[in-house]
Amino acid sequence: MADLKQAFADAFANSKNLGERPDNATLLKIYALYKQATIGDNTEKKPGFGDMVGRAKWDAWNNLKGVGAEDAMQQYVDLIESLS
Repeated sequence: MADLKQAFADAFANSKNLGERPDNATLLKIYALYKQATIGDNTEKKPGFGDMVGRAKWDAWNNLKGVGAEDAMQQYVDLIESLS
């Protein structure tokens, strides 16, 4: 677990220095995996229709409901590595 947490921290740092900006769908996946790994299941209120970005982020995170923190961390690490 300690190795996974370190790999997750390293991937988070590396996410700031990607060669090119990922597409919006990939950015939402990165966001959702990070939130699921660090906070867990989404319990926030769904944003209204006027907040399109907030709603997309909420939906992406909510779709990961039930995914464990360790699994989300590993998926995050794998995704960032694939983009590097």
